[in-house]
Amino acid sequence: MAAVSGVISVATLGSFGVSSSTIVARCKPGGPWRRLLPGVVQLTNGYPTPRQRVVAALTYCGDDALLTGRAALREYGFGEEAGEVHVLLPDRRRKQSTSFVRVERTTRLPVPVNRSGLPCAPIPRAVLDAARLCVTLDSARALIASVVQRRAVTAAELAVELEEGSVRGSALPRIVVEEMDANVHSVPEAVARKIWQSTGLPEMVFNRPIRTSNGVFLAQPDGWIDSVGLAWEIDSVDWHATPELYAATVERRTRMQDQLIVVLVTIPRMVYSDPSAVSASLRAHFALAAQRPRPPVIMDPERRATG
Repeated sequence: MAAVSGVISVATLGSFGVSSSTIVARCKPGGPWRRLLPGVVQLTNGYPTPRQRVVAALTYCGDDALLTGRAALREYGFGEEAGEVHVLLPDRRRKQSTSFVRVERTTRLPVPVNRSGLPCAPIPRAVLDAARLCVTLDSARALIASVVQRRAVTAAELAVELEEGSVRGSALPRIVVEEMDANVHSVPEAVARKIWQSTGLPEMVFNRPIRTSNGVFLAQPDGWIDSVGLAWEIDSVDWHATPELYAATVERRTRMQDQLIVVLVTIPRMVYSDPSAVSASLRAHFALAAQRPRPPVIMDPERRATG
């Protein structure tokens, strides 16, 4: 095939009659071309664009290769340019990782999804292949949450992919998918959930709609203990970046408090820096909520209870 995005294989150049010596000469420092990978040439000498890097990786790996991990997620519109291009190949192939290309051979090569002319793994596979390379739980949480929050994939779809896929590197993604199944939507919420689990308080659900007794929507607090009508808000300053967002937050809390719901507000920094203080505050607000009759509000039953 001819050049794609200004990237072409040495073999293709040869088929067009370009000699090896000409290729070598043109790829020397200061020359008009640039050698990106073994057997792969960029027909300009500038720094390769993100598109040229992924095309070069696929050209290097061959026709049966497809993008996965962060490289594929970028093609789906998630995240910035990855430091490396993660490529899947059939297990029978013996291509090796090199330079900015991470080659992963697999017995479960998925049917590729065409994204702007590039073959990509389906989103569940791409997300989990990226998450398996995360070195911390919070980085895995942030990665998976960024895709789930935009409704590009569900926790159930990720759970299926986890069960069918390799167990290598799956420990952190499994924790995150369990949290997502509990309807936890962000890294601070996930940490907050762990704090609640350590308190011994009654069950808490996350991101569940709360309504008045006649069904009017009130709010969807980050955490909710239904037995006493306690709402927990993990309140990031990022959500108050505009007057409109700040007003929406105030209005939501006012609606809850008008229904006699006890609302605990915690800033994300506290769940990291002082979990014991957050735990104590959560217990104190639970005790306060338990001292008065439970408000006549209804928890939306669409999600199962967590524990």
